[in-house]
Amino acid sequence: MRLSNMAENLIGSEIIKLAGEVNQKLAAGHQIYNYTIGDFDPKIFPIPHSLNKLIQAAYAQGHTNYPPATGIADLRQAVSEWVFTQQQLNYSSDEVLIAGGARPLIYAIYRTILDQGDKVIFPVPSWNNNHYCHLTSAQQIWVETSPETNFMPTLALLQPHLPHANLLALCSPLNPTGTVFQKAELTRICEAVWHENQRRGADAKPLYIMYDQIYSGLLFNDLQHYDPVSLCPQLRPYVIFVDGLSKAFAATGIRVGWTFADKRIIAKMQSILGHIGAWSPKAEQVATAQYLRQTKDISLYLQNFKANIFARLNAIYQGFQSLKNEGFAVDAIQPQAAIYLTIFINIKGKISSSGELIATTTQATAYLLNQAGLAVVPFSAFGAAADSCWYRLAVGTCRVEDIPAMLAKLKAALLLLR
Repeated sequence: MRLSNMAENLIGSEIIKLAGEVNQKLAAGHQIYNYTIGDFDPKIFPIPHSLNKLIQAAYAQGHTNYPPATGIADLRQAVSEWVFTQQQLNYSSDEVLIAGGARPLIYAIYRTILDQGDKVIFPVPSWNNNHYCHLTSAQQIWVETSPETNFMPTLALLQPHLPHANLLALCSPLNPTGTVFQKAELTRICEAVWHENQRRGADAKPLYIMYDQIYSGLLFNDLQHYDPVSLCPQLRPYVIFVDGLSKAFAATGIRVGWTFADKRIIAKMQSILGHIGAWSPKAEQVATAQYLRQTKDISLYLQNFKANIFARLNAIYQGFQSLKNEGFAVDAIQPQAAIYLTIFINIKGKISSSGELIATTTQATAYLLNQAGLAVVPFSAFGAAADSCWYRLAVGTCRVEDIPAMLAKLKAALLLLR
């Protein structure tokens, strides 16, 4: 019973597959440090108390019917004000679109910009661009980044491909690495996109930038967030931003995402999502519109939230540096943003205590899970080379008191290898 070529050849999420293995271990009673999913344990990281109250009040007031396909007017205005406050960018409420999280917005961007066979440039590792290309019959142009640039793309990597593409998918802070663009490099990339569009002229389809900044509220150590339009204002017609409530406020299940861009692009995206019905629940929209204007509450929440996230990332980072100094083949990139730590564990070529040779990343990941109880996602799940020894470690479910035991168990598992 054959289905469509798209469905028949769609690859499932490697992260969800790994999560299934983790859940089996947990169900069997094993101690697992599950740092796989980019989500939050609400018992550790609850959403802001005032946002919670506003959502409950909105439901009590009967906001349970269909919202407008674009999002309720008050929320679009609140997002417009939020964007100006946070980034000093002027986007009217007519240039804002609300949806049920960032995912449908990204899908709509792909559908709005790309025809079948159009090319998309994206760095690897990165989150899900390969799958969105498959869903929209676009061609992938992926460029593999390196630890020397904290896995962020550079103009040197992207430049050869710019003349051949219609969408450049960028993300900062980056999922899966938790690293960010430096101002100078992002400026160079944006200027190159501008010159490419000037070269094409008015009659050709431009090269657009999708800029996913959903983790931009979670930067540490006084790092700054940079975006293409602030650095290169003439690019405004070609940049489509993706953002939302989910990450900076631990509100992954609330499903309020937004995009802002040129009004014509927003209108086409609205039509696509209107047919899909991918809107955010109305009560959550009503509550979010009110919450985004509570600047004092937001500031206090983010101050505490960021401190707690960074404490976990930094404790694990320092633990990896200690293991590295002891001679183990591990490393980590100092945390910069988001809820992710980029870690390196190279145990390939080692033999376990049971005599098994660890020859592949899949075997290495399984060994970490089975012997150390450490569940992390290999960068190969994000499009990097299959033999990469780098991993994403997410701390949204991490308890501070568990970190010493996790590091000790990892060290014990490494000592078993020969």
